[in-house]
Amino acid sequence: MKYYVGIDIGSISTKGVVIDENNKIIASDYIWTNASPIDASKRLVNSLIKKSKEEWLNNIYGIGTTGSARKLIGKIIGATSIKNEITAHAVGTISKYPDVSTIIEIGGQDSKIIIIKNGVVIDYAMNTLCAAGTGAFLSSQAKRLGIEVKEIQDYYKRANNPAKIAARCTVFAESDMIHKAQIGYKKEDLIAGLCNAIVENYTNNFIRGRRIEDKIVFQGGVSRNSGVVESFKSKLNKEIYVDKDSHLLGALGVAIISKSESKGDKVKLNIKDIEYKIREKECAGCSNNCQVVYIYEEEKLLDTIGNRCENCKTNI
Repeated sequence: MKYYVGIDIGSISTKGVVIDENNKIIASDYIWTNASPIDASKRLVNSLIKKSKEEWLNNIYGIGTTGSARKLIGKIIGATSIKNEITAHAVGTISKYPDVSTIIEIGGQDSKIIIIKNGVVIDYAMNTLCAAGTGAFLSSQAKRLGIEVKEIQDYYKRANNPAKIAARCTVFAESDMIHKAQIGYKKEDLIAGLCNAIVENYTNNFIRGRRIEDKIVFQGGVSRNSGVVESFKSKLNKEIYVDKDSHLLGALGVAIISKSESKGDKVKLNIKDIEYKIREKECAGCSNNCQVVYIYEEEKLLDTIGNRCENCKTNI
């Protein structure tokens, strides 16, 4: 049996899957990145090994990385495919929902929309500049109210008078939440208002001017919160599909891509228990002045990221 590995390294969480030749997930995990994508990737791979038979570790024919740290981790682990999030999420979603037309994705610190027609991405947009309306925003506001993120959906169900919260900016949202609490809104109505505000923020940023058609698949960490899912259903007046592996679809997609790009030879997952050092420097080797990231295994230079020419590799 041949196996393929997909790792999605985000700013908040790192996700990974191992699939077989039939795209069946045989091992998966979702862990916090904790501002250290290299360490998170090590922990993730070790977890995947523990959660399954180690047979796959010696029968890997493709390794894919996606997410914000895809190039860095891809270089370190020996990825055969390094793809952007749009491509990875689209492929992963289509593998489970061939008739998908719209992908709504809200992660820890960014969000995106992907429009698909006949299995091809025809439009997309990403927001990576502001955390308003993302998982980090939701988590911080829940903490402010003294509740766990996993409790949000229960509070949402009990709401009778959702507060209107301005969520286009985290600063304004926090001020609005405090004001609404001071004038007597119940906690459940504040939470429902928060869920609605996330949906309002998303629709204002991404859906204006776009025709949203069925089938709609909601993914990313926030999709696991039924309060936000119900708010999307109400706002769009459409069915919203959330897969049980919605948080893994980017990793699944890049694993499938690595399978399609496999040259038929075994590859090794390079995840040695050693320290990697990352150094960033503006290269003065030529007029490009590249901002280069140098990756070291102990004191040996492994590779560089960000360089436009070979000069950067020697100008350290």
